[in-house]
Amino acid sequence: MAEVVTLTDVARAAGVSPSTVSRILSGTARVTPETRQKVMGEIERLDYQPNILAQGLKRGQSMTVGVLTQELNSPFFDGTVQGIEFGFEDSDYDPIFAGGHSRKSEEKRVLEVLGRRRVDAMIIVGGFLPDPLLVELARSTVLVIVGRKVSGLEEQCIYIDNVKGGFDATKHLIDLGHRRIAHITGIPSNLDAIDRFQGYRQALESARIPYDHQLVVEGAYTEQSGLFAVETLLSRGNRFTAVFCANDQMACGARLAFYRRGMRVPDDISLVGFDGLQYVLFAIPPLTTIRQPMFEMGQGAARLTLSLLEGKKPPHITFATPLLVRESTAMAR
Repeated sequence: MAEVVTLTDVARAAGVSPSTVSRILSGTARVTPETRQKVMGEIERLDYQPNILAQGLKRGQSMTVGVLTQELNSPFFDGTVQGIEFGFEDSDYDPIFAGGHSRKSEEKRVLEVLGRRRVDAMIIVGGFLPDPLLVELARSTVLVIVGRKVSGLEEQCIYIDNVKGGFDATKHLIDLGHRRIAHITGIPSNLDAIDRFQGYRQALESARIPYDHQLVVEGAYTEQSGLFAVETLLSRGNRFTAVFCANDQMACGARLAFYRRGMRVPDDISLVGFDGLQYVLFAIPPLTTIRQPMFEMGQGAARLTLSLLEGKKPPHITFATPLLVRESTAMAR
């Protein structure tokens, strides 16, 4: 096992004191360019790795950022987590991930655990924690929120226009001549589900298509709930020619339900999802969807966190939600 090179080893090789090496590393040393160059040369030659934990403790920091996500195995949250990891790659901070499992009580417990770890900042991805609790948390902790907009913390939130996304998805079906358009919603307590439903309603209203509550079924953002939702729609006996699902996973479940009933997509029914998950590009047929840039949002959350930790003005970050038209939608017949 190779011997660990210490700061004292670097100081001895460079002919300076350990405190001088420490100050050069922290950028506070008042030394000649020659001395700085000699120390940095010895650091490189000896392959010295600074003890980030020790430096952090000395500064009263842990050099970690707690990340509260929901389901760690979800395709949606996986893209966001990858973006967060990439965003911190060139910094001195390491993210610590924990899942809230889409339960308010578990999210609160995870926040307490991360607090005991003395993380320097927190990133919360989605979730069910009430806005007042998040506002209170932001008073004592550097906080960034992904996937929702919290009143009073707008500059610390990374989010998309879900209303516009829901509108664009529904309008695409209307432009194809569909008038009987069903909608499988997300979890009703989720703001993004509420906003996507609102976009659906606005698109119908804009086209002067009467809203029919019998064409709306609640889902739970899972494939299974999409399948059950279609079974519920079909059991009601109401005719429809297209379905807008509040996420891609439910759209995949809906596709299976139609297949089992002998209904072809898009010949008999047009189908639109939301999120732009990678795997739906390879579904049969490939799914038309609204792309939510999960990776870019995660990366943006990391950049925003670093700016706040450095006391800088939060950067203005916006994200587009393009409609990706594929083979799951066709003209109404």
